Amino acid sequence: MAGWPGGAAVNLSRRVAFVAAALAIWPSGPPALAQQPDTAAPPRRIRARVDSIPVQGGVYNRPFLASVGRTAVGGYAEGNTNYFRQDGVSEGFNMELRRFNVFLFSSIGSRIRFISELEFEDGAEEIALETALIDFIVNPSFVLRAGVLLPPIGAFNVNHDSPRWDFVERPLVSTEIIPATLSEVGFGAHGRLFPRGFTVTYDAYLSNGLGDGVILNDAGRTRLASGKGTGLVSGDNNGRPAVSGRLGLQRRNLGEIGLSYYRGTYNTFEVEGLEVDVKRSVRLAAVDVNTEIHSVSLRGELAFAWIDVPVELADIFGERQWGMHLDAVVPLFRPRIRGLTDPVVSAIGRIERVDFNRGTFASTGDPIGDEIDAFTLGLSFRPAAGTVFKANYRHESIRDLQGNVPAKRAGFQFGLATYF
Repeated sequence: MAGWPGGAAVNLSRRVAFVAAALAIWPSGPPALAQQPDTAAPPRRIRARVDSIPVQGGVYNRPFLASVGRTAVGGYAEGNTNYFRQDGVSEGFNMELRRFNVFLFSSIGSRIRFISELEFEDGAEEIALETALIDFIVNPSFVLRAGVLLPPIGAFNVNHDSPRWDFVERPLVSTEIIPATLSEVGFGAHGRLFPRGFTVTYDAYLSNGLGDGVILNDAGRTRLASGKGTGLVSGDNNGRPAVSGRLGLQRRNLGEIGLSYYRGTYNTFEVEGLEVDVKRSVRLAAVDVNTEIHSVSLRGELAFAWIDVPVELADIFGERQWGMHLDAVVPLFRPRIRGLTDPVVSAIGRIERVDFNRGTFASTGDPIGDEIDAFTLGLSFRPAAGTVFKANYRHESIRDLQGNVPAKRAGFQFGLATYF
């Protein structure tokens, strides 16, 4: 290493050692983003990119800023500016640093890998350990996993990093019907199979599950998102683990479709051996898709929820919920900017709907409202694969429980999200 300063030579050897270790343990190669995709040769035509990494690999498909020994450090940040009016009333501009997340990856021997993510939300007002899991690789088709994991309900919960999305807001179905981001302590197994021309992924886990907040919350309705996060430290509230699983089918250059399911008991039905309530469960089923038609990248999710609620809360607290979203990203042009290899400007659009209480009132037979319909239009600019500037116009129609004339909420949003 003649001509190299001593410190530089040591750093280079450490980086080479880390890359070699990562290559040795990765079932199908290291994560794409970690390979600096912004330096790749530009495609022959303007087109959207269908990610060749299955949804299952989303937790590892990230860039890392630096490595020391066998551990790598990375993260992402997200900031937004919002201006909304609802029925003619506005609170003006609102600027926020929504998220600053740091993650660590480490290869421990040839078959063990560890990854964690520490999340700082709303300017560090909320700090949470989102992921801290360890994988033991028996072989690519069977990997044992344990720790604070992301149950694979749909695609978004395990693939939600802001730099991957061209929209400022997360999909309503993925945050209200599916309570993403949902982190639970648990264990299970996952793997990949490779039949001719396809990649098949599976995930199956047991975890602590949702808590009493599903019903006992300030929303005045059944809200699954209010039941998350109770069992990360103190344990489960009822001693009945939830089961979750996802089956994904992917074909290169065509995209991926996934089916997922979640079931668990959410309420505290027993205290010191004394039964205080009947067991009440929540069930979720979801379909997710990620594909490309010509130059249009399409990504969407459809989810249904069934919740056992007390009889006295019927009508007001929904027993059945559903929601969906469909995103379209259309690359418009690739500007020539010095220092940037492959920047792209895209037009974006999203339609979405959530129904928090499907069905009719038992007393009158009239349809129950409590619904939101929304659409988003805008532009995005990606100077590099892991950085995106977003300009969105969002419009929402909100119906109350009685289904009255919907309130209108609309406004502009500007955002920035980047890996680092």
